[in-house]
Amino acid sequence: MTIFPVKVKPNSQQQSIEEQPDGSLTIHLKSPPVNGKANQELIILLAKKFKVPKSAIGIKSGFSSRNKLVEIPIEPLTLK
Repeated sequence: MTIFPVKVKPNSQQQSIEEQPDGSLTIHLKSPPVNGKANQELIILLAKKFKVPKSAIGIKSGFSSRNKLVEIPIEPLTLK
């Protein structure tokens, strides 16, 4: 399991994932941060990127924040 910081930018024009120099991810989401829609979109997007089931991804902290800690069952070297 790997836990890493994610900065979420909801209400973006298009979805994208950017890796930052410090190893964190900045993720642009189309969904608004209402009723957990942005968190759902975040989990779907990460599941596709890392080819893991959605149920394997967990938001450890920051449910209602733009800065989150996300846990994904991958080896740390596969983030790149």
